[in-house]
Amino acid sequence: MTEYGRSPGSEPWHPEDPAHGHQGWEGQQAYYQQTQYGDGHQQDPYQQQSQQGYGDEQYHAAQDYHAQQAHAQQAHAQQIHAQQAHQQQVHAQQAHAQQQQAHAQQAHAQQTYGGQGYAGQPYDTGGWDTGQQTAMPYGAHAPGDPYGTQGPDLYGTPEAYPPPQPPGQRRAEPEPVREEPQPEPEEETHPFFSDGAGDDDGDDDHDEPGGSRHDGGKGRRGGGKPQKKRKSRNGLACLVVALVMAGGAGGVGYFGYQFWQGRFGAAPDYAGEGTSETVQVEIPKGAGGYEIAALLVEQGVVKSQGAFVSAQEKNPDGKSIQDGVYTLKKGMSAASAVEAMLNPENRNALTIPEGKRSAFVYAQIDKKLELKAGTTESVAKAKAKNLGLPAWATNHPDLKDPLEGFLFPASYPVAKGAKPEDILKKMVARANAEYTKLDIETKATSLGLKSPWELLTIASLVQVEGKYPHDFDKVSRVVYNRLKPNNVETVGRLEFDSTINYIKEESTLDVGTVADLRKIDDPYNTYDIKGLTPGPISNPGVDAIKSAINPTPGPWYYFVSINEDKTVFSVTNEEHNRNVEQYEKEREKSGQ
Repeated sequence: MTEYGRSPGSEPWHPEDPAHGHQGWEGQQAYYQQTQYGDGHQQDPYQQQSQQGYGDEQYHAAQDYHAQQAHAQQAHAQQIHAQQAHQQQVHAQQAHAQQQQAHAQQAHAQQTYGGQGYAGQPYDTGGWDTGQQTAMPYGAHAPGDPYGTQGPDLYGTPEAYPPPQPPGQRRAEPEPVREEPQPEPEEETHPFFSDGAGDDDGDDDHDEPGGSRHDGGKGRRGGGKPQKKRKSRNGLACLVVALVMAGGAGGVGYFGYQFWQGRFGAAPDYAGEGTSETVQVEIPKGAGGYEIAALLVEQGVVKSQGAFVSAQEKNPDGKSIQDGVYTLKKGMSAASAVEAMLNPENRNALTIPEGKRSAFVYAQIDKKLELKAGTTESVAKAKAKNLGLPAWATNHPDLKDPLEGFLFPASYPVAKGAKPEDILKKMVARANAEYTKLDIETKATSLGLKSPWELLTIASLVQVEGKYPHDFDKVSRVVYNRLKPNNVETVGRLEFDSTINYIKEESTLDVGTVADLRKIDDPYNTYDIKGLTPGPISNPGVDAIKSAINPTPGPWYYFVSINEDKTVFSVTNEEHNRNVEQYEKEREKSGQ
């Protein structure tokens, strides 16, 4: 039902309008009987009361009352139509609610007064009814008769028939409250995650310049589609920034690849084992998979970093790729590149075993760089002072090789076109780093030695004489015991065959008799001199150096290695000779 009991757009009701039948009271009667009571079986109580004996005076008073009320309704309707058009819907709903309330009050009044007429006088409810009680579109008007012409309320209640208001004067009514659409609380966002153009909810039709948005007049309650959850346009950028903050280049690359693969599929890759063109790629120590991949991409070996990282992850041995220089083909698939780098034949690394002499190292460098034999040795002796030796390793007399003991046993990358001094510098630098870790300067002092140079020399002897690492600690004790001034067994001489081999640049067990050995005039001949040699006789590894620092306590002056599992230590020369006889028998059995 719409406002004032009419359809939207119709004019207010006029009692004198011919369209509504007869003019005046009779027109009103017929109109109300038609529109509200339909078939006209019920009659107006006023007419019933008149027929039951009420006087003409009361009947005409009722006519005046309803005429005034109709006039007031007309004026009131005109004022209402002067209001803004956009309030009609809300006002119509309020008028409809008020009209329903008026109907309810009328029914309540009739039940309460038990069918009494005006001023409490009884009347027959079965008579005719004009329907005036329910035709009031403004049932919520307050009682009052500003003109003083209205008779008493015949029902005795102000709710039954609200008195009309005079023209030009309107009863104060509460202004209908217009419910403004409340904006939906926006999701709090940090400026970092905004692109400055407003949020994007996925519906461009709702976007307004300046970032405002409307809901098409549907408000926030009921109707319309639910608002979509806002999305940030900078999700991908934020992910990249978070990754940069989370780690270094290697970590960012790895997680960036994982994101790429999950979102866009496999990374670009070559097919096959590569072309005939080869390149050398040097992998630095400690390089991770993504850093290795970047170097390979730069040299054209693999197509993308992501492909190589994926292949490395899939290969069970992929994480064991070492530093060094690799000779690889261009245009290789990532899987082929990983396999090639796990093959030692493709690794251009120079590996120096523990206990080897400097002469052996020089020969290996010449071979790796395809140089004339003796080239690296000449460079070493000529440029020894410029290769990074510490001060305590210089200015020692009678040295056969100034770099002996500083060509640290390890694996070194050798790129094509490298120079011998570059490789020697790497070896010396590695030795300095390892010796610093072991703190040999401090340890030499605590052992009663003159300098770390002497400690390094002892370690070189332990490395060669011990033969097996599990014997190093006891062999180290034999060295220290023979160096003691009160040594009556060897009288301060070491008497090591390894020193004779160093002099002769040999590696043999048959060095000759003691009498013949003492005739060799050389500062490295421990059968002739007392104390240590002028310098190291090999390049010892970490195990030998540690044994030189921490020798096993014991009284031994002699030892002989019968086999790999058996080394016999003795205190006296007699005991030692018996052990040597057993050693000879073991050699005969083994055919050596």
